[in-house]
Amino acid sequence: MKKYELDTPSLLFDREIMMDNINRMQNYANKYGVQLRPHTKTHKMPALAKLQVQAGAKGITVAKVGEAEVMAEHGLKDIFIANEIVGEVKLNRIKKLAETIDISFGVDSIEQCEMIEKVFSDSQKPAQVLIEIEVGENRSGVIEESDYTSLVEYIKNCSHVNVKGIFSHDGHTYKAKDLEECRRHYDEAQKRTLHFAHLAEELGCKLETVSIGSTPPLMHDFGVMEGITELRIGTYILMDVSQGNAIGSYDRCAATVLTTVISKPTNERVITDVGAKGLTMQSRSEGICATTGIGYIKNYGVHIDQLYDEHAIIYNEKFRNQVAIGETLEVIPNHICPVCNLYDHAYLISGDEVVDQIPILCRGKLQ
Repeated sequence: MKKYELDTPSLLFDREIMMDNINRMQNYANKYGVQLRPHTKTHKMPALAKLQVQAGAKGITVAKVGEAEVMAEHGLKDIFIANEIVGEVKLNRIKKLAETIDISFGVDSIEQCEMIEKVFSDSQKPAQVLIEIEVGENRSGVIEESDYTSLVEYIKNCSHVNVKGIFSHDGHTYKAKDLEECRRHYDEAQKRTLHFAHLAEELGCKLETVSIGSTPPLMHDFGVMEGITELRIGTYILMDVSQGNAIGSYDRCAATVLTTVISKPTNERVITDVGAKGLTMQSRSEGICATTGIGYIKNYGVHIDQLYDEHAIIYNEKFRNQVAIGETLEVIPNHICPVCNLYDHAYLISGDEVVDQIPILCRGKLQ
């Protein structure tokens, strides 16, 4: 089948671009002698996670316990949940996973660790946790050194919780005004993460893992500081408009949404059959990842201006005269991660040929 024969909307992955992205990032990690642990919340697909591991990744990252369960069910054996896991229900599910795979997860408070100590009190293996360090994104993670010291000391006295390492996410690099500011944010985040790693050592806590990651700075050769052991990134495998803007090209964007022109009601208006339920309404408003419109029409140089639930609208007279009703177009999403969560499967494409249909098995695993 040719890709333009597929029903629409459909999610497409270009096989050659995707595999090049996988190998390129693995080579980057190898160059600096660090492990790569891809964040699979981007694609939510065990099949792609296995490709990343086969290329050399140490293990994978997920965002939710439900994603970890699906990945483990399909043969992934080394999983880190890059999130604070709170509540006995979820912790018991992790305890169950720990019976058969290497599973670790994030913490940033003593209160959370009190719950973990209670739940794992009857487990043969202690819970493996990584402490999150806040490095500028203003999200979760430990901020004050005193809180960190207290947390490390508390865990040292736990019988059923073990500090495997620390991790950080420099998500504020997405909003950097230029590459120089992106590099500065990245370097500062690394230094802050390493500072907390050294604090742990001073407290007698030897860390196995010091993990960092966000896609924008790692798409450029900004280097990796000594002491960092792991890169934890996700979007690089598929890319999207925002990441393409950060590197100045859409050539490495492997994912597109196939959509059909269904109406041309005015001299400048074009309507296609993918809406917010197939693209999301996401955009980025500032920095090197800033986007225009709500998706980029590949090969035409125009953006989607409006999305309704089931309709995309483009206002462009030249474009309107170039396309016909019934014609299919490919849209590069602004942010691929939530888009993958909207589809049951993706089609793997080589050239114009459909070569595989891959289920998105972690779709909807929000708990």
